[in-house]
Amino acid sequence: MQLILLQKVKNLGNLGDKVNVKPGYGRNYLVPQGKAAPATEANLAEFEKRRAEYEAKANQQLAGAEARKAQFDGAEPVTIKANASTEGKLFGSVGPRDIADAFTAAGIALDKSEVVQGDGPIRHIGEFDVRVHLHADVQTTVKVVVVPEA
Repeated sequence: MQLILLQKVKNLGNLGDKVNVKPGYGRNYLVPQGKAAPATEANLAEFEKRRAEYEAKANQQLAGAEARKAQFDGAEPVTIKANASTEGKLFGSVGPRDIADAFTAAGIALDKSEVVQGDGPIRHIGEFDVRVHLHADVQTTVKVVVVPEA
């Protein structure tokens, strides 16, 4: 399936690139999310007419992500209380939703889909570095401290 990218997509291409993807990926993810459009003659002409608008929107999103990154770089570590055993193992786990909620409660907006936990959820008490993916080009690392409930 051939698509025109309407914004930068990680590991796929940049704005305006014509790419071949599997039909399910294009039909179920890229097109509904507004990240791509089918590569028809009419869509190509429409894209070329609106290229400046798409580039301005992409630059605005990148600038917003850079500003949010600055907020995270200057932020204090967030503390999450969890039910834990005396050995420090959690009864349950701390996942992306818990981390996003803790940062939002601390005053820095964060969506659970922006939290990347490559090693899976946190299952022990301690201090952890968690990657936050704000944009295709912007990532940062934040500190999360998991403490046992009293």
